[in-house]
Amino acid sequence: MSRVRLEFTVEPFVDAQPGEHVLAAWRAVEGRGYTLSRGPFSSEAVVSAGEAPSLIQEVLRAALWGGATHVSFQVDVLDGDTP
Repeated sequence: MSRVRLEFTVEPFVDAQPGEHVLAAWRAVEGRGYTLSRGPFSSEAVVSAGEAPSLIQEVLRAALWGGATHVSFQVDVLDGDTP
């Protein structure tokens, strides 16, 4: 099965004090059992290409309902994989 790297940014973001909108987005990814790499500029996880569209929707919904003012995504197919 193919995999993609899902990278996303949720704003506003305050380093060391992520708001509920950021925490909710993180929980959406971790709730599906994926390992999340959290950074000050973006967060990322390697996910199944088949699950990526619904996961993006879930992250977006969680972040917006939590009060986000901006959410951006980048999706990269990993080397050797095809969607």
